[in-house]
Amino acid sequence: MFRNYLKTAWRNLWKNKTYSTINILGLAIGMAACIVILLFVLYERRFDGMHGKNIYRLCEVQKFEGMVAPQNVALSMYPMGNTLKEEFPEVKDFVRVSGNGNVDLNYNGKRIFAERLAIVDSTFLKIFDFRVTAGQRESALMKPNSIVLTEKTAKNLFGNEDPVGKTVMRYIGDTTALMVTGVVIVPENSHLQFDGLVSFSTIYNPRMSQNWGGNWLTTYLVLEKNTNVAALEQKFPAYLKRHMAEDDRWKNYELFLQPLSAVHAGSTDITHDYLNAKKFDQRYTYIFSIIAIIILVIACINFMNLSTARSSERAREVGVRKAIGARRGQLSWQFMGESVLLSLMALAVALLVVKLVLPWVADFSDRRIELPLFTSPLALPVAIAATVLVGMLAGLYPAGYLASFEPVKVLKGSPQTGRNRGTLRNILVVGQFTAAVFLIIATIFALKQLRFMQTRDRGFNGEQVMLVGLDRDTNRKYDVIKQELLGNSLVNGVTASQQRLGGNIHQGGVVYHSGNGPRRELTSSGVVVDKDYLRVYKIPIIAGRDFSTDVGNNGREYVINETLARELLKEDKKGATMESLIGKMFGYMGIDSSGRIVGVAKDFNFNSLHHKIETLMMFNQKDFGYSEISVRIDGKRAKEAVAFVEGIWNQQAPGHPFKYSFLDQQFEQIYKADQQVSTVVAVLAGLAIIISCLGLFGLASFAAERRVKEIGIRKVLGASVQNIVTMLSRDFVKLVIIANLIAWPAAWLGVNTWLKDFAYRIDVSVWVFIIAGIIAVAIALFTVSFQAIRAGRMNPVQSLKSD
Repeated sequence: MFRNYLKTAWRNLWKNKTYSTINILGLAIGMAACIVILLFVLYERRFDGMHGKNIYRLCEVQKFEGMVAPQNVALSMYPMGNTLKEEFPEVKDFVRVSGNGNVDLNYNGKRIFAERLAIVDSTFLKIFDFRVTAGQRESALMKPNSIVLTEKTAKNLFGNEDPVGKTVMRYIGDTTALMVTGVVIVPENSHLQFDGLVSFSTIYNPRMSQNWGGNWLTTYLVLEKNTNVAALEQKFPAYLKRHMAEDDRWKNYELFLQPLSAVHAGSTDITHDYLNAKKFDQRYTYIFSIIAIIILVIACINFMNLSTARSSERAREVGVRKAIGARRGQLSWQFMGESVLLSLMALAVALLVVKLVLPWVADFSDRRIELPLFTSPLALPVAIAATVLVGMLAGLYPAGYLASFEPVKVLKGSPQTGRNRGTLRNILVVGQFTAAVFLIIATIFALKQLRFMQTRDRGFNGEQVMLVGLDRDTNRKYDVIKQELLGNSLVNGVTASQQRLGGNIHQGGVVYHSGNGPRRELTSSGVVVDKDYLRVYKIPIIAGRDFSTDVGNNGREYVINETLARELLKEDKKGATMESLIGKMFGYMGIDSSGRIVGVAKDFNFNSLHHKIETLMMFNQKDFGYSEISVRIDGKRAKEAVAFVEGIWNQQAPGHPFKYSFLDQQFEQIYKADQQVSTVVAVLAGLAIIISCLGLFGLASFAAERRVKEIGIRKVLGASVQNIVTMLSRDFVKLVIIANLIAWPAAWLGVNTWLKDFAYRIDVSVWVFIIAGIIAVAIALFTVSFQAIRAGRMNPVQSLKSD
C-alpha cells in the first residue's frame, strides 16, 4: 500500500509540473532561509559555551556629576576580585583581565606584532576552559614574566619548534624577557580574543591593591552553583561603602553581575567593553528567527492555497476511491504523504542553496558558519524529521479537506467548491502579504537609519585620515615623523591622540573653579591630543581659541566641548556665556593650578550615534604620550600617499611593523551590526516577496485555467485584453490592499520601538508606508497580470471548441 501511495503521489506531482515546481521552490526558499538563520542563531548561542564553570562578569554602573546619564561599564577595580572572594562565600574564585594593546615580540631576531596581548591573573586558565596544547594549565601563569601564547602566535614566532621554556623579548619602550609557559587555542566563538597572556605578577605594584576608584580592568567571578545572584547583588552597596567610605565615593557606583553566556550578545548597553569581540545584540537573533519562521509559514501557506485551489481536479479521484471502499483516514494519509514527499524534495533543493550561500554568509557575518550535515550525527536526522513535520503541518488542512469530499456529489460534478474554502484561501493570501509589506517597511527604515548614521555630519572631518599605531618607543620619534610627513604635498595634516575617535573615550575626574564659588568636581570623557588635532580634524572652535603652539610656557591648556561647557555653566551666575569660561581654572585627575580652559569646541559625535554626545575635554600634554598618529592624505593620490607614509615610518622607526587603517573603517566597524541587520532584513523581505509571488502566480494561473471558457465567451462578446486582465487581477489586488492596511500599524509600532535604541534617529515618515504599499500592489499586479495577459491573448476558438 505504501508503495502504491508513493507511486500515486509521484505521478500526481509529475502530472502537475508547474504547481509542483512552485511548491518545491517556495518551500525550498523558506527552508533555506530557516536553515541559514538557524545556523547563525546556534553559532551566536554557543558563544563562550566551551567554559563549564558558573562564571559571571563583574560590571559597574557609574553615576558621576557631569555625565549625561548613568553608564553601565564592563570595567572594575583591581582590589575587587580578592576582596569579593574573601568577604562573600558565594564567590569561589576570580580572575582579572586587562588588555595591553599592541606589543612587539622577538625571538632570535624574528619579530612579530601581537595586537591583543592580555595581562591576567594566574587563575585565568583554571577558570576559563580554553584548550591547552602545551604547558601546565594550573601553573602556566603563576610566576612573573610568564607568557602563554595562542597556537597561531606560537606558530608565527617559533614555526615548528616547541615554544615552552623559550624566552621571547617584549618591546614596550624598554625590553622585558618573558618565558613561554604554555600554548592555548582560542575558538572564534569566544568573546575573549587574544594573541598571548602575560601573568599579572609581571606588572604588579602594591599600590594596585589600594586603588579603589581606578577602573582599568575586567573582573570575572566564579560563583557557587545555585547562587542567588539577585540576593548577592543586594549586598554590593554595603560592600562598596566599607571600602570607599572616604568622600562618599561609593555612592557613585553600583555593581551588577552578568552571566558569561550573556556577555557576547547581552552587552549593547554596556560601554568601555574593550574585551568583547564580535559583540552582537541578542534581540536581533530573535528578530531573525521570527522572520525566518514567517517566511517558512508563507511557504506553507502557498502549499495549502495551491492544494485547496486545485481540489476540483482531484475531486473525481477522491470520489472513485471512496466509492470502491477507501476510508477517509486512508485518503488523508495519502495526501499527507504527497505533502511530505514534496517537502523532502524541497529539503534537497534547500540544502543545495544553503551550501552555495554559506560562504557569502560566513564572509558577510564575519563568523565561521558551517553546515554540519555530515559532521554531526544528529544534523541530518533532525533536518529530515523537521521536514517531515513541516510537510505534515502544511498538508494537514488540504489532506483533511480533500478527504472530506462526498463521492455522490463529486461524481455528479459538484466538487464542493464552497465559500468557506475561498474565504480561508483569501485570509492566507492576506497573511502572506501582510508579512511581506511589514518586512518591506522595516527594510526601508533600517536602510534609511543606517544611511543617516553613515552620512550625518559628525561634527568633524574624518575622510582620508590614516591611523598609524604608536608605542612608547615610536612615541619618541613622533615629532620627527610628523615633520617629515608634513614636508610632502601628499600629506595635508598630521596630528596624534591617545585614543581614537569612534572608540570608548576614557573618563576621569575633572575639577573646575570659576572663581565665583567653590570648585566643582565632575567626571568627563578626556583625550590627550596633539596641538594640531582640532585643525586636522576640522573641528570648529565656537568660543576662545585653539591650542597654542608652545604649551610649555602657558601651562596645561584645555579645549572642552559644548556639552561640557553647558554642564559647567549650570552653577555659574545667571547670564554667563561660553566665552566666560575662557581662562577659568580646570584640572584633570586632580587640581592643576596652571590648567586653564582656552577654548570651547562645537559638539561632535566622537562615539556611535546610538549614544548621545557626552561631556568631553581635550588637552595637549606630550608627557602622557600618544597611541596613534592621524595622517590626512591627498585622497586623489591615496596609494602614493600610503607608500610615502610607510617609507617615512620605516626610515624613522626601523624594526617596528607599519600597520595602518583608515578612520572610516573604524566607523564602519561601529555600525557593522546595524549594516548586517539591515542587509539580513532586506534579504528576508525579498525572499518573503518572492515566495508570496510564487503563490500568487500559482493561484492566478489556476484561476485563469478555471475561467478559460468564461474568458473565451467574454472575448467573443467583445472584451479586450485589458478587460480580462482587470477582471482576473481585481480580487488579488483587493487582498493586497487589505494586507497593507493590516501591516501599516504593526510596522509603525515595530519601527518606532526599534528606533528608540538610537540617540540620533530618523523620523518615521508616512510616505515610506505609502511607497511600501505601492510596491506590494505593483508586485502583486505584475505577478497576476503575467498570467492574466496570457489568458486574455488566447484564441477563444481553442477554449470553446469542445463545447
